[in-house]
Amino acid sequence: MTTPPCLSAVAPIRDTVVADLPRRASRRLRIAHAVLHATVRKGLDAAVWGDRHDMLNPRVALAISTRVDHLLWPLRPRRGTRLRTVDFPKFRAEWVWDRTVADPNSEQRAAIIYFHGGGLLACGLNSHRRLVARIARTGGVPLLNVDYRQIPAAHVTETLEDCVEAYRYLLDQGFMAERIVVMGDSAGGGLSFSLAMAARDRGLPMPGAIVALSPWANYDSTIRQTHPNNRTDALVSADGYALPAQWGIAIDGELDPSWSPVNGNFTGLPPTLIHVSSTEVLLPDAETLAARCAEAAVPLTLQIWDNAFHVFQVAADLLPDARDAIAEIGAFVQRTLDTPMPAERAAALLDTRRSESIDVRGNG
Repeated sequence: MTTPPCLSAVAPIRDTVVADLPRRASRRLRIAHAVLHATVRKGLDAAVWGDRHDMLNPRVALAISTRVDHLLWPLRPRRGTRLRTVDFPKFRAEWVWDRTVADPNSEQRAAIIYFHGGGLLACGLNSHRRLVARIARTGGVPLLNVDYRQIPAAHVTETLEDCVEAYRYLLDQGFMAERIVVMGDSAGGGLSFSLAMAARDRGLPMPGAIVALSPWANYDSTIRQTHPNNRTDALVSADGYALPAQWGIAIDGELDPSWSPVNGNFTGLPPTLIHVSSTEVLLPDAETLAARCAEAAVPLTLQIWDNAFHVFQVAADLLPDARDAIAEIGAFVQRTLDTPMPAERAAALLDTRRSESIDVRGNG
């Protein structure tokens, strides 16, 4: 493993931070990156252009984005996945667990609480069900997927209240805090840090670990706008991330720095794993989180995945890189919880991996 030059100032601060490059990008991932940059990135850049020239109505854009998750219902998890809805007063969540793992209602040994991405204005249970089912299966514990309130129904401070309420639910169900892994991608990755800090500040016990995939942790896009990855990101530009901040986070045009997870107090946070791409515009968010963890002596592993797109783990059905990334997540969860894998679950996972294997010869 090598330490990227841009992180050379981070690791020496504390020896608790490890930054590495897990693997060279596969041919499939390089092709996917190029295709997405030529299609999805162009479309989202057009939306930014339209907003800048008063041709994109934020109300219409939000009406569309908040309905995207309903269209993704067909994205079902693999056979053998168990699901159960949990209703909260202002939002909902869903238990997701593999058939080889005990029902979370009958055994409260350990759990993952997951906050999905989507820029605080899109996605939900449907968009992430297949991804979180794979993570739950690999980690060997049930996962609570939280469908928190989003823009325009709630401000990010209210979204955080939903996250805290879901965490309290796990504690009330009998899950020990040190056996709970807080996890999320993109906006949910940032919320994972905010939740851990909120739990500490409210006198709740600290979770056992944090896992953040491509975390969106700074709602101010100023740093991202001048970063070289603003050109190379396959999906979203810095100005693209500025849109949800402009439409539903800023109040009277102002962003309170305290709302951004990167500006919080990292003292006492648990061991953390961050995944980010070498080419995505959220790399500076991950670098800043790493620096904050280093300053607070928080054990951190920062994995920078070569030429990946934003939250590439969602494409684990197609990309060997994504499967490797989820395996890294599962291993981190297992190390954190120190839970031995039952023989029957190990055999089931082996059968699954054999059935899902893809010939990646020549992919690097």
